[in-house]
Amino acid sequence: MDDLEPRKRSEALEALIREDLSMKSVEELTERIEVLKGEIERISTEIGKKQNSRDAAEAFFRK
Repeated sequence: MDDLEPRKRSEALEALIREDLSMKSVEELTERIEVLKGEIERISTEIGKKQNSRDAAEAFFRK
């Protein structure tokens, strides 16, 4: 699948976004933020790997 193609959000992501946060405690919300920060880091690392692979492939085929 083309990386530039818009994709529909997964059900899990949609559920996360729609979740009612008003009933969560400060501790639960703080924990959620920490978990999401970790997920952002993991995703950023994966994006970097994919960009490096793409750049290497483009450099190879430009020769």
